[in-house]
Amino acid sequence: MLSENHLWSESIKKRDPEYFRRLAKGQHPDVLWIGCSDSRVPAETVVNANPGSIFVHRNIANQMIMTDFNCLSVLQYAVMALKVKHVIVCGHYGCGGVKGALAYQSSSLIITNKWLSHIKDIYRLHYASLEELDEGTKLEKLVELNVIEQVHRLSHTSIIQNSWKTTGFPSLHGWVYSLEDGLLKELISIDQTSPILPIYQYND
Repeated sequence: MLSENHLWSESIKKRDPEYFRRLAKGQHPDVLWIGCSDSRVPAETVVNANPGSIFVHRNIANQMIMTDFNCLSVLQYAVMALKVKHVIVCGHYGCGGVKGALAYQSSSLIITNKWLSHIKDIYRLHYASLEELDEGTKLEKLVELNVIEQVHRLSHTSIIQNSWKTTGFPSLHGWVYSLEDGLLKELISIDQTSPILPIYQYND
C-alpha cells in the first residue's frame, strides 16, 4: 500500500504539479457524507469526486445516533465550521449491519449488538409491513427505511435546526447505493421548509 501511495502521488504531480500545494491550503467541501463503513462503498469513488470535495463520516449501517458524540461532532464541525450545503446519508443494499440487525443477537458481539439495536427498533416499528416480504426484499426495504430514519434524525438535531434558522442550509438527502451496478438512488430530501413534528422542534 505504501508503494501504491508513492506511485499515486507521483502520477498526480506529473499531471498537476501544484495539486497537493493547493489541497494543503485548506478544505472547502460542500457536502458531508454519512455512510456505511463497508469497504465496498467509498464515498469519493462512487460519485467520482476529488479529494477535498466531501467531508466524510462512516460507521456500521450509516447511522445518526443521538448519543454518538463522534458523529455529532463531525456534524457540528461540517455545518458550523465548514458550512456544508448538503448532508447525505448513504446506505447500500446488501448491508451487513442491517442484515445482522434482522438476526438473533450474538453474545460474542456485545458492543455491536448495542449499535444494531437502533436498526432493530426501525424493524419493530415497521414489523407488520416488513414481515409480508420475502427475505431478500425485506432486507432491501429495511436498508431504505434505515436511511430515511437517519435523515429524519438529522433534522431533529439542534445543529441542523439552528443552521436552518440562520443560513437556510444544509439540505438533507437520503441515498441508497447498489453494489450490483454501482448506481445511487435518492430516497428522501429534506430542507428548512420541510415540516417537523413539534415534539422534535427547538423553540429557542
